[in-house]
Formats: sequence, C-alpha cells, structure tokens
Amino acid sequence: MKNLKLKSARAAKDLSQEQLANLVNVSRQTISAIEKGDYNPTINLCIAICKVLDKTLDELFWE
Repeated sequence: MKNLKLKSARAAKDLSQEQLANLVNVSRQTISAIEKGDYNPTINLCIAICKVLDKTLDELFWE
C-alpha cells in the first residue's frame, strides 16, 4: 500500500526524497520504496523519519 501520508508530510516540509534520505541516513531509493509501498521500514527508520517530519508514528505509518 502506498504511503501517501509520508509523501504529503515530506512535501509539506518542502523536502525532496534525496533530502529526507540524507537526514535519516538512507538512500533516496529507500524513501521512494517506502512511499510506493514496496519496502517496510524498520521501527528505527520510522522513528527517524517522524522526527524529521515532526509527525507521530500513527500519523505516518498506521491507518
């Protein structure tokens, strides 16, 4: 399932996939795969993304 909430939150912060990836120490392809629903991130990566985007785990990764 696509993670449109992540994509929307990233866009709201005016961050590219590359910029977000650099901030959480992963590749741009990893961020792309998470947004497309092709990759299930670790809880640590989820937390790092949430911190950068000022969101909670519930807001970005749960229905």
